[in-house]
Amino acid sequence: MKNGEAMSKEKIKIAVFVSGGGTNLQALIDKQKSGVVSSGEISLVVSNNPDAFALERAKKAGIKTAVVSKKECGSQEKFEDMLIDLLEENGIELIVLAGFMSILSERFTSKYPKRIINIHPSLIPSFCGKGFYGLHVHEAALEYGVKITGATVHFVNEIPDGGEIIMQKAVEVEDGDTPEVLQKRVMINAEWIILPQAVEKVSKSLLEKK
Repeated sequence: MKNGEAMSKEKIKIAVFVSGGGTNLQALIDKQKSGVVSSGEISLVVSNNPDAFALERAKKAGIKTAVVSKKECGSQEKFEDMLIDLLEENGIELIVLAGFMSILSERFTSKYPKRIINIHPSLIPSFCGKGFYGLHVHEAALEYGVKITGATVHFVNEIPDGGEIIMQKAVEVEDGDTPEVLQKRVMINAEWIILPQAVEKVSKSLLEKK
């Protein structure tokens, strides 16, 4: 019985990479508390920006934090080596990019096949790839005149926004939307819902393979 209990408590160790406010991180923290995310546990939050408010969110939730600045590292290779060292030191098994504004090279992504996931604020393959991030995505959607947009959670590989799709959720574009208004609606009605669900799905799958 005790062995069974110990096994049932085992969780995938998750690192969340952030750069800014950390609203998606907060959604993950909240859903972990409410039990939506139960197969994995956020063990580490890493930011490439020392001033990211996401770090405060992590500290408030009692989660270990670290800052790795590419500028201070001096090169992409050194930057990624420091990230890898951090992940290995903390036994991380799954990486979640939640508004992480730094491209990771193939050298890094190939080291963690199907163990890095990202949230993108459109329905891939629309409005994705190089240059499509943050508000730019919503500006492009409105400029194009689409009536439906949404969010996508996908695995990360060497192609920006090019990895296998895990989950998507559609959101309607309304008359009079500004990029800021649309961004907020996509966050509330799609990102904050499907990111925790996808993290749970992938964590559960990784647990089953152990």
